[in-house]
Amino acid sequence: MNICVFCSSSNAINEVYFEEAKKLGKIIGDGGHTLINGGANVGLMEAVTIAACDAGAKTVGIIPERMIGRSLASDNSHQVIITPDMMTRKERMREMSDAFIALPGGFGTLEEILEVMTLRQLSYHTKPIVFVNTNNFFDHLFKQFELSYVQQFAKEVYRKLYFEAKDSKEAFEHILNYEEVELDTKWFKVPEK
Repeated sequence: MNICVFCSSSNAINEVYFEEAKKLGKIIGDGGHTLINGGANVGLMEAVTIAACDAGAKTVGIIPERMIGRSLASDNSHQVIITPDMMTRKERMREMSDAFIALPGGFGTLEEILEVMTLRQLSYHTKPIVFVNTNNFFDHLFKQFELSYVQQFAKEVYRKLYFEAKDSKEAFEHILNYEEVELDTKWFKVPEK
């Protein structure tokens, strides 16, 4: 199985995040899976890549050519795919992957995982999507999701778009036991104004 991991490219974050990234990489490798990620040599991206490699996983880094010019490509990826831009990078990551996991990360990570969720909502794919909530990192995002449900910006069924995992082990259990869920594709019905 090809597992796409979206995550931080920061080296400045707390060690607890690196430890969870390493655990995820090991799980991917121990299971004989392939890691698909952003291919950078920094932050959680590099940590998960090294751990996956060490555990026997094939690793594929997909990186835009602009990042190559900044010497940011990981030497630990078995395969490096260079794309002309970020949009193509994300498209390739989505196409090649069977499941998506978000570890904590910044704006790029959030943009990537939310786009995958939106595409799932619109039935462009039916792949599992998991947030690993290390150190309660995503708590405020989940509260924002709750507000969307309560105020009817999102339907209750969209809770099934994603899974909130406390750690990498729980995330992987969800992916391995994932059963596709039929989503309501109808718009909200509202009274005439």
